[in-house]
Amino acid sequence: MIDDPHRADAGADRRRPKPDPDALAPSETHPVGPLAEPETSPWNVPNALTAFRIVLVPIFAWMLLDHPQEPWWRFLTAVIFSLAILTDTLDGHLARKHNIITRFGKLADPIADKALTGMAFIGLSIIGELSWWVTVTILIREWGITMLRFVVLRYGVMAAGRGGKIKTVTQAIAVIMYLLPLPGPAHTVAMIVMAVAWVITMATGLDYIREAYRLRRQSRLR
Repeated sequence: MIDDPHRADAGADRRRPKPDPDALAPSETHPVGPLAEPETSPWNVPNALTAFRIVLVPIFAWMLLDHPQEPWWRFLTAVIFSLAILTDTLDGHLARKHNIITRFGKLADPIADKALTGMAFIGLSIIGELSWWVTVTILIREWGITMLRFVVLRYGVMAAGRGGKIKTVTQAIAVIMYLLPLPGPAHTVAMIVMAVAWVITMATGLDYIREAYRLRRQSRLR
């Protein structure tokens, strides 16, 4: 009997695991794919840290907008932002280490991340320390890629690349430097770091768009 390569490919396609339609796309810092096991209880430390980060967002916003010109308040604002960023790193580490996956975490974690960084950029623009075009382009990229991840789930999960993590770290450093009451020369360094963060943000956004197109094209060829 002559082997049919097309028949073999079809069998391989049937054996290939399909994306879980109930699983949310991984974020750029927490590359969690489709659910491998039934989800655990939502009452856990990673989810508590995510909820704590959400609570910190309005506190951070009030501190930044209500006391924009007071050095001591700016220092405390930078501390609150840094604390929130650390909870993001910690909850992702604990979730991966203990294989804790919940629907709340998958939904709330990216929302908390985008709300925190988005408020930081918007707040800095409101008080006149960051150009609005920088804030708008970054927010379009951030929320656009997040929505794109959900759209392409039917074709596959876009893996979180190293560029996404570098982007997140660079943005955080740039925001913290802007929040701190730095003297003139140091603020110039902060502007350079923000420019680098913007370039990395745009470049990684294009990479994710290319990856989404590749997944969609491969799915149609199967």
